[in-house]
Amino acid sequence: MRPLSNNDIEAELSYAYIHAVASKAGVGCKLGSRNDDNAGIDAELTAWGPFPGGGYRQEIDVKVQLKATVKQPVESDDKFLSYSLAGISRYDDLRSEAISTPRILVVLFLPENREEWLSLDEDALILRKCAYWVSLRGAKPSNNATAQTVYLPKANRFDPESLIALMASLSHNKVPRYSEVIK
Repeated sequence: MRPLSNNDIEAELSYAYIHAVASKAGVGCKLGSRNDDNAGIDAELTAWGPFPGGGYRQEIDVKVQLKATVKQPVESDDKFLSYSLAGISRYDDLRSEAISTPRILVVLFLPENREEWLSLDEDALILRKCAYWVSLRGAKPSNNATAQTVYLPKANRFDPESLIALMASLSHNKVPRYSEVIK
């Protein structure tokens, strides 16, 4: 048996991160199957109402594509972090208007130094840095053949509060659109 590569470890840490955030928010999180993975879905989050601010939907699902990287993002206007999403088919899946269940991209930015990724002692388990999310629904088609740079709003840190706010918005049938984020 071979040891996990750094890329494999990064991916596993992104799963641990999303599970921890979802659990703290009281949101169910299940990992995608092999078929889901082939469709660009790594996890599915489910939340149950009532939601803050009301909303008429009482059960909300969001499908998630997870990414993790040690490449430090370029900041744009102090509002966005850039990420190069490899695979135009994945980009097209995330921007599609023809899907009923909303999808988001969650990117975990890890420190460049592997030794800083995770530390623990009797008082704390610390996973360094954090993840951000974006909905690419309605984004323009890519002109590139292999990858597309996407911009994740710094305001969309993937934490329990933003996850609950996203679910509350979806309970009002308000699906975030990329054009509303990137102006």
